[in-house]
Amino acid sequence: MDYSKHINKLWEDGYAVIENFLSEEEIKKLKSHMHEIVSAVNPREHQTVFSTTNQTKNDYFLNSGDRISFFFEEEAIDAEGNLQVDKQLSVNKIGHALHCLDPVFAEISQSERMKAIAKAIGFVDPVICQSMYIFKQPKIGGVVMPHQDSSFLNTNPKRLVGVWIPLEDAMKDNGCLWFIPGSHKNGVDKERYMIRTVDEGTGVEDITFTHPRVEYDDNLFIPAEMKAGSLALIHGEVVHKSEANKSEKSRHAYTFHMFDNHGVEYSKQNWLQPTEKGTFTHLLA
Repeated sequence: MDYSKHINKLWEDGYAVIENFLSEEEIKKLKSHMHEIVSAVNPREHQTVFSTTNQTKNDYFLNSGDRISFFFEEEAIDAEGNLQVDKQLSVNKIGHALHCLDPVFAEISQSERMKAIAKAIGFVDPVICQSMYIFKQPKIGGVVMPHQDSSFLNTNPKRLVGVWIPLEDAMKDNGCLWFIPGSHKNGVDKERYMIRTVDEGTGVEDITFTHPRVEYDDNLFIPAEMKAGSLALIHGEVVHKSEANKSEKSRHAYTFHMFDNHGVEYSKQNWLQPTEKGTFTHLLA
């Protein structure tokens, strides 16, 4: 398939949608496999809530980069750690190494189609550094605040692209993505980066931001409704968000990020760092 028109739109608007990237069979396989993963997990072994509005981190998050970790919805667990909803409806996301540690997701992430897209973008040595399965649960699916991916995964020069694949129809009522078209052309606003820090006195690692959250005009955002199996390419510096899901429908999606390792420095201050497990996957190797 010729992806040139999609790549041109990526550079112009900061995002592009490729329709019918996955077949119905592939969508069913990914969702069924994830159902099995959640069925097998013991929630009390993963008592971590994920929120983009309250970004207090802990060791579980900091050490999740090279493994498959579970993060729950804010409203799914009470103060005593008890589930308030069915387990299948309690998880916010699972990350951050599905793209290489789970063969079912690796098959999609490292497919010939993805290699072709990476080449079309112009990446010489594309590296998938993280991946996530996001559930956007019905009624309690949390908001994702406006952000730029390069704030979290910084490279010099900037060569980051996100891949976002809805496994269920993503519409305005159940939390589709919203973008500010062309916002990537302004770079990372106020040079706001999330960085890993170490307390010199205690040696305890934590995460902090180099600048307060940037406020954006809601009127600048436009929705990107997508059918299940589509694929969105997301420029690392485009501003995007999703609203809370208050509907009766979930909005499952599989997403990952890749950067061009050729002539590029991956910041040693990023929260996510390569380890001896080798989960920074060279797509064309």
